[in-house]
Amino acid sequence: MTAVKPGRSNAARRWAIDLSPLRVPTYRRLWLGNAIAMFGFQMTAVAVPVEMYALTRDSFWVGLLGVASFVPLLVFGLWAGAVADARDRRRVLLVGSALLWASVLALLAQALLGVGSPALLLALVTVHSIAFAISSPARSAALPRILPAELLPAAMTLNFTTFTAAAVVGPLGAGLVFAVWGTDTGLPIAYALDALLFLGLITATLRLPAMPPEPVAEGEAHRGGLGGVLDGLRYLTTTPVLLLSFAIDLIAMILAMPRALFPEVAVERFGDGAAVGWLYSAMAIGAMLGGLTSGWIGRLHRQGLALVLAVVGWATAIALAGLARNLWLMVVLLAVAGLADLVSAVLRQSMLLVYAPDRLRGRLQGVNLAVVAGGPRLGELRAGATAGFLGAGVAWVGGGLLAVVLTVLLAVAFPALRRYRR
Repeated sequence: MTAVKPGRSNAARRWAIDLSPLRVPTYRRLWLGNAIAMFGFQMTAVAVPVEMYALTRDSFWVGLLGVASFVPLLVFGLWAGAVADARDRRRVLLVGSALLWASVLALLAQALLGVGSPALLLALVTVHSIAFAISSPARSAALPRILPAELLPAAMTLNFTTFTAAAVVGPLGAGLVFAVWGTDTGLPIAYALDALLFLGLITATLRLPAMPPEPVAEGEAHRGGLGGVLDGLRYLTTTPVLLLSFAIDLIAMILAMPRALFPEVAVERFGDGAAVGWLYSAMAIGAMLGGLTSGWIGRLHRQGLALVLAVVGWATAIALAGLARNLWLMVVLLAVAGLADLVSAVLRQSMLLVYAPDRLRGRLQGVNLAVVAGGPRLGELRAGATAGFLGAGVAWVGGGLLAVVLTVLLAVAFPALRRYRR
């Protein structure tokens, strides 16, 4: 047997993803349940816009799905973050998960019954987004309760990598379902798989320990309403690094997210029903590969500059992908964008968890949810509306180029972020 050279082994450890958080049983159960549920979640993420486009044959209606998702994320994400700081986070997570499961069952029912109503589809997406907004801040804010601080960056990378792996297999599975069974039969199958797999996350959540609020200083109180939200926003205004990190993420997602254009481009440019699955999974492929070789991210010291470069790389790759006339070239460029997005997401979330005290983590995760989940949905609306007037190509490429310009200008005008060091 050939001996492995020590230098090669050390290099592998430096690059390979850090799995040490999985040694903690509570985190391991939550990670596994979330991983199983994410595969079904991603199938629904493809099935809903495919159903909307099949009903309307209009990318503007697909873009409206972004509005139906964004408004609940903005309102309920901020509110749920305050509630997660004032209540038992396990209980908040259970309530949100139960509502999320019910919304998927409703999507399944309308597909089986063949209702065919774009308005109903928008309403169900709104409920689904409300449920996600309730559960997400509590889930993220719970991590520092079940993991030591030194394992949080590795846990963030694991979570993002798992999500992207699901975002690869889920859309590809959805594309296969639609290619084999067609849209009419494939939609109920996709929704049913989501409902079944989501039971894994509910089971893992039930096994979490209680997570009541930590004691606060004398004279203070846990505020779960508007006052609690305002407390979190006031804290955020005192940390310009976090504000700038949120700002460039919004620029990248609103201006350079082309997802609402995928159904139209798959049909008009490639004429292949299975192409939509590749387009939806391409960015996740790149992010997954980046996550599997992410050991170097945790060792970055100039995290602010790295974050700016990652966002510029994302927008540049998106713009180039919009010019591609070959499916596989487009998939490769979208994968490069996904890798850059993973780097920016890990850096931004790690910076946020380091800054925030436990009493504010839920609220700041609520703000993060509004930015991270809401930004792409506004981007979908922007892309769909622009495509309706100027065409899909201009909406795609122009948005990416504008995001590059604005990100560079913001980083130059406000140097606090690019000067930030770990």
